[in-house]
Amino acid sequence: MLSMKSIRNVAFSALLTIGAFSAITYTSCNKDECKDVVCKNGGTCTAGVCSCPTGYEGTNCETLSRAKFIGTYVGTEICSLGNDNYSITIAANSDNLKITMTNLYNEGFTAIGTVTGKNTFDFSGSSGTTTYSGKGELSGTSALKVTYTITQGTISNTCTFNGAK
Repeated sequence: MLSMKSIRNVAFSALLTIGAFSAITYTSCNKDECKDVVCKNGGTCTAGVCSCPTGYEGTNCETLSRAKFIGTYVGTEICSLGNDNYSITIAANSDNLKITMTNLYNEGFTAIGTVTGKNTFDFSGSSGTTTYSGKGELSGTSALKVTYTITQGTISNTCTFNGAK
């Protein structure tokens, strides 16, 4: 005949066995969703999806965000001190997160921009006593809006350029 102590030992052993089996079964069902995901350029994987650092995009962070900005945009500029029609050219810079914008203000000014998001960049530049800085934003694949302030000596002008590739 089984004693009370023996019954407790058998019950305790059964509970330990069930607990261990449950733990193994539970952990074996939780697959690592990032196991086969390779995020490039410093991206990190969470729940099977890459989160890309600023300046990169794509399923695996494989695409430079600046690539979509590159090209020549023909458009109209409206400024607090006049309007103009001309083109701005954006080219790749040696830094992967930067662009080079030429012919700003239709005066041939060059500005260096830094990609700040998937469709945005900030820029600044100077030429002699002229300084300029602002922001650019791409809508869709070809519409560029550049808003900036240019200061020549003591005169400042606030401008918005809207152009398309």
